[in-house]
Amino acid sequence: MNSRLLKAHTKDLGDGFTVRRLLPAATRKMVGPFIFFDHMGPARFEPGQAIDVRPHPHIGLATVTYLFEGAIMHRDSLGYEQRITPGDVNWMTAGRGIVHSERSPDDERDKTRGLHGIQTWIALPQTDEKTDPAFAHHPKATLPVVQWPNAELRLIAGEAYGKSAPVRTFSPMFYGAVTTGGPAKFDLPQEHAERAIYVVDGEVAVADSVIPQYSVAVFDPDLPVTVSTTGTARIMIFGGAAMDGDRFISWNFVASSKTLIEDARTRWHEQSFPKVPGESEFIPLPER
Repeated sequence: MNSRLLKAHTKDLGDGFTVRRLLPAATRKMVGPFIFFDHMGPARFEPGQAIDVRPHPHIGLATVTYLFEGAIMHRDSLGYEQRITPGDVNWMTAGRGIVHSERSPDDERDKTRGLHGIQTWIALPQTDEKTDPAFAHHPKATLPVVQWPNAELRLIAGEAYGKSAPVRTFSPMFYGAVTTGGPAKFDLPQEHAERAIYVVDGEVAVADSVIPQYSVAVFDPDLPVTVSTTGTARIMIFGGAAMDGDRFISWNFVASSKTLIEDARTRWHEQSFPKVPGESEFIPLPER
């Protein structure tokens, strides 16, 4: 198997809520346009426990939240307020600048509940990294589905297997969630130059090499890749065309130049980004 394994770095955010970060990695910054890949949870929250990510800014990227369990309330500086539920796609294009918060919904804070999902950042091409910010929500029922024996793919974004997801993307890419109900096999789309899988759970292998849980396997271009499972499993598949140059990352900012990063840091320090309606809190600019 011609692949490279990326193992997660785990960060405890408190109250037993952990995030596993796969990208960027020391040996690999991006796969296609994917520059940030976090696996959050699974976690259980008792009544009174909640997630409250205060308003914070982004530039030069799009964020995608995909949940397996639980709910998150998204609010942003464009005025969108959207509850994210399992299987839905929330695609937020930051472009030249957007601010958003992510919180536990008010109607769930007095309940015992779970939260489990994937958050990714998609780097924007240089021609689009200063585009107007935008937000799109696509319910689970609107996403294309591909069926194989004992397996199902839900296409979150991009194009694969002759299907196109409804969200607008900015460069060639694919992103999907595969669930298997037993022993299964499927091929990764060969038309994309950079391809990877992430094993959420289950026994998963490629060419008789086991891909450990909580690991990303990045595959060489052009070669056929067949993924197999021995039973039930959840697998994220993703990738696309190589980006048009390197990207700098500073806090929540992604850009093709350090000048854009410094401008964003100054704007946030001066609080000249647009505000999230109805919210007065914010995350201060961290030290370098």
